[in-house]
Amino acid sequence: MPIADPHSAVETTARPSVAPPVPDNSIANFVTAMGAVATGVTVVATDGPGGRAAQTVSAMCSVSADPALVLVCLHGRSPVNDAISENGVFCVNVLATQHDHVADTFAGRPWPGKQRWDFTCGHWTVAASGSPRVHDAIASFDCAVHEVIDAGTHRVYIGRVAAVESHPGDPLVYASRTYSKPAAFEPSTFPDYPDAHPAPRTRSTK
Repeated sequence: MPIADPHSAVETTARPSVAPPVPDNSIANFVTAMGAVATGVTVVATDGPGGRAAQTVSAMCSVSADPALVLVCLHGRSPVNDAISENGVFCVNVLATQHDHVADTFAGRPWPGKQRWDFTCGHWTVAASGSPRVHDAIASFDCAVHEVIDAGTHRVYIGRVAAVESHPGDPLVYASRTYSKPAAFEPSTFPDYPDAHPAPRTRSTK
């Protein structure tokens, strides 16, 4: 009896392969994706021998509580860089919803009747460092330059906070090229787990 060829039952027809999706690493795709990230809106302002200047900035965050440090990013082409470099100080003004016109003005998109980077827009006071401070900002962090890092197209400033001031209000939020404000919502529910709920959001005492 002839021995069966063990390969005779193997399907030899080539199946079309499905190529995995190619990640879109283009700059345009990166910018579009980052546009979906909701951020607070701040104006970083400085004054001193290098002049008075300010810029709207969305890239701002806390670095450390002890010592108190904050981080902001400015485009390398912004003239505010030279002013901060010479002055050695800056104030981060966290804007409220009533400051949308201030945000636009210092982003270079002034409303009718105003010029770009026009300090007559909004009500300003002077922080201890001499930097301009929006008088009713949600929060303001008056800083001395602690460290500067060049990264890609931007310059990263880490500021050592010398003074903090805060006021009540709704923070101005920016996402998908639109201003908004935070809105509370009910926690998620799961029919299969009716007792599921978030842990109490209390401040840690540790």
